[in-house]
Amino acid sequence: MTQAVARIGRPRRLAIDLPAVVNLVGMLGKYLGLAALFPIPFAIGYGEPFLPFLVAGVVTSGLGFALERLTADAAGRVSVREGFLVVALTWLLAAAFASIPYLFEGGDQFSSPLDAYFEGMSGFTTTGASVVTDYDEINRSLGIWRQFTQWLGGMGIIVLAIAVLPRLRVGGRQLMESELPGPEIAALGERIRSTARKLWVLYGALTLIQTGLLTSLWVTGIDDQMTPYEALAHAFSTMPTGGFSTQPESAAAFSAESQWILILFMAIAGANFALMYRAFVHRQPRVLARDEEFRLYATFAIGASAALAAMLWGYGILEGEGAVRTATFQAVSIMTTTGMASADFALWPPLLLLTLFALMFIGGSAGSTGGSIKVVRHLLLGKVLRREIDQTLSPEVMMPIRLNGAPVDERTIRAIAAFVLLYIGFWAVGASVIAIDSAISGVGAGTLDSLAMSATTLGNVGPAFGLAGPYGSFAEFGDVSKLTMIGLMWVGRLEILPVVVLLTRHYWRL
Repeated sequence: MTQAVARIGRPRRLAIDLPAVVNLVGMLGKYLGLAALFPIPFAIGYGEPFLPFLVAGVVTSGLGFALERLTADAAGRVSVREGFLVVALTWLLAAAFASIPYLFEGGDQFSSPLDAYFEGMSGFTTTGASVVTDYDEINRSLGIWRQFTQWLGGMGIIVLAIAVLPRLRVGGRQLMESELPGPEIAALGERIRSTARKLWVLYGALTLIQTGLLTSLWVTGIDDQMTPYEALAHAFSTMPTGGFSTQPESAAAFSAESQWILILFMAIAGANFALMYRAFVHRQPRVLARDEEFRLYATFAIGASAALAAMLWGYGILEGEGAVRTATFQAVSIMTTTGMASADFALWPPLLLLTLFALMFIGGSAGSTGGSIKVVRHLLLGKVLRREIDQTLSPEVMMPIRLNGAPVDERTIRAIAAFVLLYIGFWAVGASVIAIDSAISGVGAGTLDSLAMSATTLGNVGPAFGLAGPYGSFAEFGDVSKLTMIGLMWVGRLEILPVVVLLTRHYWRL
């Protein structure tokens, strides 16, 4: 009783070190601004203005430097609790940074700061949802910036977990457990920064290989549209499972050969990068067949492709190789949350749309650049369901959940269940807000359209249906809907739980 009274009488204090958070966010912003140097050679080479990128870099790096200097005394004081806020604020800063060149050089379609921020958030979160309505207004340097922001964001969550956060005395491997990457992360090595470097090298190497393969189609005359510029731009979109394209028709503007290469690299990008490292670099391809998550990932992709191909053929929309290629492209693109399109699937019959809608909730593998729920969570929830059924018949039998032969901690199972419940909750609330705002503003989005827009932004997928389809744009929707979708993109990229933690009183007060 005395302790309770003392606790009530004691003044509550802030539980986090805000100056330390500001110091680290400032440091990250200082270095993030250097990314604006990348499109400047393109601007100079094509005779386009480079001032927008210079301003973006100077503003972001300058602000970051100022924040870091003003809070220099707090450097190094960040702990686990502050890490959540650092990650959340860094992503908000990154989206603002990406939006600056759009405001300067994007024309009338980016005259609204909200639209520019929407595009910036969509790029860095690798969502690929766009407010662009006129691709001719986007010059080459701004176009490559738009693609490059996706590429930076693609490995962003891995970088924050295993490269940045160890400096905050937060174990990168422990944070990665929230994504359930599997035992392959640990197998890469004990040093987290060494692991981060290996994954970045693989990520960069795959991007260069894809660029080379796509460029070779232009060199050999197989695809005259796939110039070196387009090859690099679409590699920047594929490997991070981003989805932005330089063309209003997305991948449909390119040849069948280009589309098959895009399919291959979308599938690779949606797999566990640590597993890919072992398979490609350590030359252990058999680990793919032994990994339970990868087997389910491949089963989902192949099964969905076959189902869509059969429906396209059956409805008489496409047949032969075209049906197989289009079905495979859309199944892999939506499931891995890449979101590129080889056809205007918004015009397809409802049964095909419902299939694509379901794929939005699968996602890539954990430890990939893909978003959404992720395959390993589906796998483990399936094992939990099977255990519950088995224990109904034999309640006295102990049945631990195993992944690739290793037991999974029950706390992890509870975390997965909590994540899925929160995911469905955010999706439902987001869809309701979008539907109500669309009705008030007279946009005319149907129920399935609103459900799909919420799912595609929360899962970082990209296109939806109706006006927001693969050949459409999100520009027509109201400010409330856009703000909601920006929030969903941010929450989805941060895997929900870190954001939910920030919304609790316990996080802020002791």
